[in-house]
Amino acid sequence: MDALAVVYARELTRWGIETSIIVPGAFTGGTNHFAHAGSPADKARVAEYEAGPYAGFADEVRKGFASVVPADADVAAVADAIVKVVDTPFGKRPFRVHIDPTQDGAEVVNAVSDRVRAELLRRIGLADVLTPRALTSPLENAA
Repeated sequence: MDALAVVYARELTRWGIETSIIVPGAFTGGTNHFAHAGSPADKARVAEYEAGPYAGFADEVRKGFASVVPADADVAAVADAIVKVVDTPFGKRPFRVHIDPTQDGAEVVNAVSDRVRAELLRRIGLADVLTPRALTSPLENAA
């Protein structure tokens, strides 16, 4: 999903559309994410996993996240970050915002991959897609 968001963001810049990617980390409280996470419809396949080396894996994941998410992690921080981005003037919005109480390393990984992608776009002459274009003509503004 992140790669798709990155591609869309770059594709939309020439249309004058600015994109910020919001990256929420794991929050075990304040949402029902883990309780209502999707499960496979193919119950036979689920049974195979539960009978094999991934038996209990979903519980391990839930317990693992529960052990690293700080007790005071407030999911409202995600909404606050979105409001801040929306309130930021055009052209000044961040490309990506992480709200991660666990500090799982995604911010570091994304910073490196974003930098490498930006360097490639500059090398191949497409640096203009790194920042949204301000539309100047009425025809452009109608698009």
